[in-house]
Amino acid sequence: MSGELTQSVIKRIIRQVGLECAAQGQTLSETLVAFMVKAVVLDPRNDFSMDRILTENDMQDLIQLCVTRLLDTTNPSLSTIKMQVYFDMNYANRDDLLSEQQRVLEGKLAPLVRAITEAGPRVQEERDNMYQKIVTYVLLRSGLGSPTDIEAVREVTAALQSVFPQTEMSTFISLSKKDKEQQLKDLAMLVTGIRLYNKQCEKGGSGIDDLPAILNEAIPSATQTVDENLNSCLLLAHQYTALLESMQEDPHRYSRLSTFKLKEALFNVRQYESFLSILLSDVITNAQEVESLAVQVEATMMVLKNTMQDKTTIESKDVFPLFMELSKIWTGFQDAKLLLSFLTNMTDNLQQFLEIQSQLFPEEMLTSFLEGVTVKSDEERIKETMGTRVNVSDFKNQEWLFPETTDNFDELLIQYHGFCAHSIGVKGLILVGNPAIGILKHKEKYYVFSSKEAACMFAQDPDKFIKLNVEKAKEYPELIQLLELHHQFEYLVPHAQARNAKKCSMKPPPKRDSGTQTDTHILPPTIVRSYEWDEWELRRKAIKLANLRRKLTHAMQTDLSHMRRENFTQVYLPKDVGTQTKRDDSSNVPKPQIFLKGLRGGSSPTTHMVTVDLTRPLDET
Repeated sequence: MSGELTQSVIKRIIRQVGLECAAQGQTLSETLVAFMVKAVVLDPRNDFSMDRILTENDMQDLIQLCVTRLLDTTNPSLSTIKMQVYFDMNYANRDDLLSEQQRVLEGKLAPLVRAITEAGPRVQEERDNMYQKIVTYVLLRSGLGSPTDIEAVREVTAALQSVFPQTEMSTFISLSKKDKEQQLKDLAMLVTGIRLYNKQCEKGGSGIDDLPAILNEAIPSATQTVDENLNSCLLLAHQYTALLESMQEDPHRYSRLSTFKLKEALFNVRQYESFLSILLSDVITNAQEVESLAVQVEATMMVLKNTMQDKTTIESKDVFPLFMELSKIWTGFQDAKLLLSFLTNMTDNLQQFLEIQSQLFPEEMLTSFLEGVTVKSDEERIKETMGTRVNVSDFKNQEWLFPETTDNFDELLIQYHGFCAHSIGVKGLILVGNPAIGILKHKEKYYVFSSKEAACMFAQDPDKFIKLNVEKAKEYPELIQLLELHHQFEYLVPHAQARNAKKCSMKPPPKRDSGTQTDTHILPPTIVRSYEWDEWELRRKAIKLANLRRKLTHAMQTDLSHMRRENFTQVYLPKDVGTQTKRDDSSNVPKPQIFLKGLRGGSSPTTHMVTVDLTRPLDET
């Protein structure tokens, strides 16, 4: 069947299955339906093959099987697949989550940014409106308050005017669009830093939550919740494993129990454990990030206080970098709060996929069946096998790795998510592997085992047991993601069919094009230019050197050249000489200064005039 025909047929089947489920009151995502179609086709018990053309009867049988499995609410396998689809479509790591949040924020602010950067106000009223838009932009980008909060708007306006007064609007308008956008971001960071500092000094802070205190209270609570859920599902996994092992030894004792359902329940709690471990790791990483941010914000606040203490005027170059750094740190707190909220929601939503456990296997039933059965935890199983390891000499054609002889032993990528590679296909159990027994390297892949006996049996014919594991995953499709077997089924169902155009519950391994280039000559050239490969040329050179040994160099001197030497004469070049025959001179005569006193008269009728001569003597000039 051609690829395009196969894809169109599968799309038709997926659409028909979705419609029939919706008709019976179950609205399911196309991703879930697509994966169920894939699972039913892969199951060898259903006798479907991708190598032959599906007849109309085959298609109807496939649709009916898919609808039956999707509507079976007592099927732990369906709950596990739903859990995998939910986690695959909703989970995002820290970088992806924050980049998506940043993209959403930029999209919300885009109309406001365009209104600011593309406008060219000419009158004062238009400039005032643009300035108010900048205030709104700064408030929205910082996330510290709402534009409807009058007090927060006043604080932002006051802080903005201190770093960007309205008199600078003409300069801002003359900038290019790109420079305007960058200045808006810088202004938002500066204003945010100023508001945070004012809040610390108890001079403002309207609409600003105490994020460090909120996170310090919320993170331990979230960690405890995830840890408690993880411990409870691990207990269930240990109990189910002990029951399955006991059923294999004495099947008649547990005739009321369905081995198939119990295995599906075991896979369900193991998948739940795997997802909770990822979430718990993210919560712990987030807590460490918050601790680091708390130290940074305290240090930055201290530097700001020391810089601004008892000073009326401060240069912008001294405090602006500190305000921007404070804004970056606070953004880190906001990101940590967002990530914690996301992880908490993921933890709460995953809980619904474990509800099937209490319905199928109530606590009273488990307790009665577990009487006389030893329930071992994963740690206890590992401790039991710590003293044993594989004898390498028994397997000369196999490569075994041990902690003391292998670099980066703990960083090896173990197959099957670290579970025993032997028990999956043989017993249908997923038992935790113990790397101390020995890690088998087979075809550049690494396998661990739960016991020495399991390791020895697997090493005798690894390809046989790997094939058994693949067949077991076809019977239990939830094992494809739980044991990370995507590469094993990549060739059976193309991703374009399983993804249903956009999303796929089983993400393919990430691939990318890459290239390498090496220098033509890494080392310095070592070419010997004098090397000759022709022996006749070497012979000619040898004869030439031999002839030179018999040659002499003669020198003679004639009478005309005897006792002669070269003579040199040196003269001085003429120099410029100047003669001066005239000089300028001058003399200065004191200015006469004579004053007459008494010309206006006085109290007596007779006028007495006095002459005062203030002229400087000639010798003083």
